[in-house]
Amino acid sequence: MTMISVNEFKNGLTIEYNNDLWRIVEFQHVKPGKGSAFVRSKLKSLRTGAVQEYTFRSTAKVETADIQTRQMQYLYNDGSSYVFMDTATYEQLEVPNAQIDQEAKYLKENMIVNIISHNGETLGLDLPNTVDLKVVETEPGIRGDTSSGGGKPATMETGLVVTVPFFINVGDVLTINTSDGSYVSRSK
Repeated sequence: MTMISVNEFKNGLTIEYNNDLWRIVEFQHVKPGKGSAFVRSKLKSLRTGAVQEYTFRSTAKVETADIQTRQMQYLYNDGSSYVFMDTATYEQLEVPNAQIDQEAKYLKENMIVNIISHNGETLGLDLPNTVDLKVVETEPGIRGDTSSGGGKPATMETGLVVTVPFFINVGDVLTINTSDGSYVSRSK
């Protein structure tokens, strides 16, 4: 483990703090007119997913966490866990449903994802920025109903419900943003 100064913070850096692993979501160096400088940061726990704000003195040091990332292929869900396979060694890994509850809405069979681990403990997975999912259920579009600029709910093949424009129909393949679950575009 290496110690770094909080002045070296970067978005996406993983640190150990208060007996937990945190990824830096956002940070800001603040130098008030009176008093010493400090770093205000927003950190996301890799174990719980909770986001908290912490303030560090500019002289503080924190430990960087040694995070391993392995590229694996999603195989199937056996009811209690998601099963992934390392494409190089064919080793299989089971991740409990509760651990990747949010990410599971974007998983399709045979999809390649990055599994994040620390000292042998699986923490979660990194999804691509966008995924292509097929619409399995939505209301038919009503011609001329575009003046409101709104949308309608559409259920994707993974069970995810997304608000989409009125012209989207069942069977369309859509590009979905995995960070907030929003519609991006129709897939080509």
